[in-house]
Amino acid sequence: MTTFTYPVRVYWEDTDAGGIVYYANYLKFMERARTELLRSFGIHQNQLAKEQGVMFAIVSVNIDYLLPARLDDMLMITCTILSEGRASFAFSQDVYREQVGGDLLTRARTRAACLDCATLRPRRLPDNLLQAIATQEG
Repeated sequence: MTTFTYPVRVYWEDTDAGGIVYYANYLKFMERARTELLRSFGIHQNQLAKEQGVMFAIVSVNIDYLLPARLDDMLMITCTILSEGRASFAFSQDVYREQVGGDLLTRARTRAACLDCATLRPRRLPDNLLQAIATQEG
């Protein structure tokens, strides 16, 4: 599977009083990377909700904070789909300083469930997403 990379600059709003990225903001950075990965497949979440009645919800996150990011750092967030089930898929996500191969700051594994917008019950992943994933794996 191809690893998707998304750049993020650290701004004042991302940091705590010490100028260090506040721990919860890494989750926001990772959310942006997952969203942009889907966009790179031509899949837009608002369109999925309107046209197919499905949405994604994060059901699990395992994260390790290894080194701090600081104000004005340029970060690279990676996102790789590890596996997909019938109604969920898992991601590996790493945060590097400045470039992939630079200092590894954070490592995470995330699982997203596909839900029916009306009932919030699990629903099969859309075929267009499964096809996009299969294309990337091949």
